[in-house]
Amino acid sequence: MSKKEPVKSKYESNKLSYRNIIEGNHEPWVMRFIKQTGKGINDFDMIREGETVLMAVSGGKDSLAMALALSQRLKWLPVKYNLKALMINWIEHPIPEEYRPRLCEYFSDLGIDFTIMDERQFPESFDGEFNCYLCARNRRRILFSLAQESGIRLIAMGHHLDDLVETTIMNLFFRAEFAPMNPVQEFFDGQLYVIRPMIEVHESVTKRLAEVYDLPVIKPVCPYDQTNIRSSIKPIVSEIVHLDKLAREHVFNAHDYSECRIRRETDDKKA
Repeated sequence: MSKKEPVKSKYESNKLSYRNIIEGNHEPWVMRFIKQTGKGINDFDMIREGETVLMAVSGGKDSLAMALALSQRLKWLPVKYNLKALMINWIEHPIPEEYRPRLCEYFSDLGIDFTIMDERQFPESFDGEFNCYLCARNRRRILFSLAQESGIRLIAMGHHLDDLVETTIMNLFFRAEFAPMNPVQEFFDGQLYVIRPMIEVHESVTKRLAEVYDLPVIKPVCPYDQTNIRSSIKPIVSEIVHLDKLAREHVFNAHDYSECRIRRETDDKKA
């Protein structure tokens, strides 16, 4: 039986529709991406039967790719879990209005309950001060509050292997700590966990996914996106990878993730 002709995007003529992936009509590299995401989940026991996962959605390629992988792997898994997605739309730097229906359509096609919350990026408590750390803390506060109100313990972030490497370098050179971005991170004595399903996936994969398929990717609306420290470290990592193509994996393997791997055992004892 011959493979079906891929469906072209109705939004961008030079791209394929993401519905090809939903229908199983895609190239092997897409399946490898989904399975590699699943490997990260299994390696660190991130999601269990019947759990609900709240995905933090920025509208960028990474969070949209994560949603795609987590939804599609449910089709063949013996384990079932529930997915919800939340986008925090900063009122000071809002997403273009035309992307709202596209994002809603995308998550509807994936079978994921999706919400856009319009929130203030600069709360009064900041006293006029602002930086990337405060922005991330504010976003996390909103995510945590909603998760706790909804009785959800798992919050999934779209961080990948490159993010882990960049975070390690930032912590090492600017904080004198050899500390990674953990695959599983506990908060409030186990009341909440942040999980990072794509922690073993290269950023080049999510980039390729967004280049080939018509994911409703929103260009960054952050005024500091191209001037923060992380953006300056990216080309440094690229240069190192030219010397050793497994450099990212070496950084990953240099860390001790034993605490991440025993989180379920700890959960069981608490229960």
